[in-house]
Amino acid sequence: MQGLLLAGRYRLVDIIGSGGMGRVWRAHDEVLHRAVAVKELTAALYVTEGDLAPLLARTHAEARAAARINHSAVVTVHDVLEHDNRPWIVMELVEGNSLADEVKERGRVEPAEAARIGLWVLRALGAAHAAGVLHRDVKPGNVLLSSDRRGLLTDFGIAQVEGDTTITRTGEIVGSVDYLAPERVRGHDPGPASDLWALGATLYTAVEGRSPFRRTSPLTTMQAVVDEEPPPPEHAGPLEPVITALLRKDPAVRPSAQEAEQMLAEAAEGRMPRAAQAYVPTQHVPTQRVDLDAGGRQGATAQGAARRSAPLVQGATLHQPVPAQAAPRRRRRGRTIALVVVMAALVGVGGAVAMRYADDWRKDAGASAGASAGATGGTPATPGTSGTSGKDGKDGNSGQPTDAGAVPDGWVRVDDEEGFSLALPSKRWQREANGTQVDYTPDGGKHFVRIAVDDSPDFDDPYMHQLDLEQQLRKLSAYNRVSLQSNTFRDCPGALWEFTWTALPKQTPFPGPRRAIEQTYLARDGVEYAIYMSAPAADWDTTRRQFDAVLRGWRPTAQ
Repeated sequence: MQGLLLAGRYRLVDIIGSGGMGRVWRAHDEVLHRAVAVKELTAALYVTEGDLAPLLARTHAEARAAARINHSAVVTVHDVLEHDNRPWIVMELVEGNSLADEVKERGRVEPAEAARIGLWVLRALGAAHAAGVLHRDVKPGNVLLSSDRRGLLTDFGIAQVEGDTTITRTGEIVGSVDYLAPERVRGHDPGPASDLWALGATLYTAVEGRSPFRRTSPLTTMQAVVDEEPPPPEHAGPLEPVITALLRKDPAVRPSAQEAEQMLAEAAEGRMPRAAQAYVPTQHVPTQRVDLDAGGRQGATAQGAARRSAPLVQGATLHQPVPAQAAPRRRRRGRTIALVVVMAALVGVGGAVAMRYADDWRKDAGASAGASAGATGGTPATPGTSGTSGKDGKDGNSGQPTDAGAVPDGWVRVDDEEGFSLALPSKRWQREANGTQVDYTPDGGKHFVRIAVDDSPDFDDPYMHQLDLEQQLRKLSAYNRVSLQSNTFRDCPGALWEFTWTALPKQTPFPGPRRAIEQTYLARDGVEYAIYMSAPAADWDTTRRQFDAVLRGWRPTAQ
């Protein structure tokens, strides 16, 4: 395609960038005799007919959104043309790297330099917001650094223009998952504060060399965005309180664009921003009584206290260091199944647009694998040996123990470090840490058991919790409730939920009709446990028998 003349005017020279949605060419404008960048939408060649129309509409919306903004920190759109039944966008050519390239090449960016780049991006966002445009995909890859070190914001491909509701469908979440604000993951309407959150995550990546919330998958990353705080930055210097302020979970308590600009200006000069201190929470550490048993091991009193996060005091200007023991990682279910709906919206409903984010994830996964492993934590559990055999004589794929805690022939018992023990059909079922929950699977996720533990549940009634989750899960393709009812599990209030849906090819390597079942119960100590199992619908008879065996073999370690 090199040398191709578009619209009798723009001659393609060479490829200067590519991604899941398309590629960018350096081209020559033979009318005005200048170099330009031309964005080719290659995704349009491979999508279904149903996804093509919204994809093309997005491309035109990108051009319209960028054209509304007149600012030196925004890449200028010159023209939109049609060729090969696809739209092509002609833009200002920026000679230089993206911020993502800079981080990859240098490891990280110095705080003062990152703050200076952040100022450019913030001013671009201010101009966009004033024009009624939300960018919705601020990230290092969309921040270009020109040869004169200007920062320019580009790629308004998923921007939301005020008053335009024709592009994004209800329930659809689009954007790079590492940089989605918590309110967007929860399905709320975004606002300017959502773009500022993404700027905070971008600045964190710049100074630390890694994304603050990236985990082992898009789903677990979104769980981290909603439920977890990022590791404290080690190299941010005076930029640290600015990043903390921008990454506040509640958009209502993030700084305004004007406040953030003042903070970044001070950080760019190497000064600690005074105003940023008001946005940094202070952790209060309560006095804890630590009981030691005869062997010198920490007793239940301290363990129980350690599960509870210290309260946050907003608006404080002083910081009290928190001992590691006082603020451990909280065991949190984080509305686990509800986030499956978010993934469906991202990679199912989004159609061709989702190809782009999946591609970004694959490209970056290798670079961040070390950081992801450290963030998710956890060491694979070592399966134990078989315990008491079932009396029915069934094999390991279908047998069920007759007594609570018993393990049928061929099954194994696993004592998991998250505080529970369960029986599994064979040693082939391997542990996979999945953010705030744990999966065991024999085949990479086609069949799996998922355990979630929440010591601060949102509901005091498991049945009401599952009803709430179902309202969101109804957005899945062909969702159908099989049953949902209150029950009693281990003499505790619980609920059992069974449902079916159709997994789409863009959602999973295992598309097709699926079925799932979940037993949730609220233990006497207030901890909520969810035991979830899913498999292809065609295998459900075996899976359902296995689930009964898993339930009979289940026990929290403390019991």
